[in-house]
Amino acid sequence: MSEHALDVGLADFQQHVLDESKHRPVVVDFWAPWCGPCKSLKPVLEKLAAEYGGKFLLAKINSDDNQELAVRYGVRGIPSVKAFVNGEQVDEFSGALPEGEVRAFLDRLIPSPAEEMRAQAAGLRAAGDLPAALQALADASRVDPAHVGVRLDAAEIMMDLGEADEARRLIASVPDDADPRVAQLKARLQFMGVAGEDVAALTAQVAANENDLAARLKLAKLLVAAGQHEAGMDQLLEIVRRDRGFEDDIGRKTLLSVFDLLGGGELVSRYRRQLSSLLY
Repeated sequence: MSEHALDVGLADFQQHVLDESKHRPVVVDFWAPWCGPCKSLKPVLEKLAAEYGGKFLLAKINSDDNQELAVRYGVRGIPSVKAFVNGEQVDEFSGALPEGEVRAFLDRLIPSPAEEMRAQAAGLRAAGDLPAALQALADASRVDPAHVGVRLDAAEIMMDLGEADEARRLIASVPDDADPRVAQLKARLQFMGVAGEDVAALTAQVAANENDLAARLKLAKLLVAAGQHEAGMDQLLEIVRRDRGFEDDIGRKTLLSVFDLLGGGELVSRYRRQLSSLLY
């Protein structure tokens, strides 16, 4: 038996399946001694567990001896194979599939080399080492040039560095519908163009002339860029309230960009309602 395959029961299911799946995928094989197809599938899974060399753990569960687990995870026929990642079941199949189909199942679970480099880059970015994170993403891009996530991760770091033009180039290389982050990153770019402005000066300018909508717009963008989303959205709502036609309805359009940036949640819902009450 491979060191990457073991028998698991109710007592150690938490440790060997749920907890272990936070470090690598865990493939659970529900089987029984009397099951003919189980005898065909089991050696295939054990062989692949050894061949993949620890990229996943094979947990074999005798469903007759562990009926509570079988019921908990909806096992209706065996063999039943269920995959766990980060403590959650993410995929499954039933029956004794051919080895090629089992490989395809495993390959969907196991991070590609590019994904592993991407994870490394995320750790480096979190540690504040942005040049090393960019290098890891460049390596990932060489491995998988079409990887959308790698490009968007690099765009985010470019924005962290203030490199708006390079971030814009990377984002433009990704179709709008390829990843939900595209809209968020485009929205974030919109608020990078206010660098060098001063919140206090713009606040004073707006206080002196409440109808100075150009200054109010700059102030709103600066506040959003600084993470003061509510204050920024309040300014944008005020632009909509005072003049819908200002710069081709820029107040409403910019507010929608903030919604994209925030990606949803109670705050966005509240401001959507306020915007709707102004428009209708």
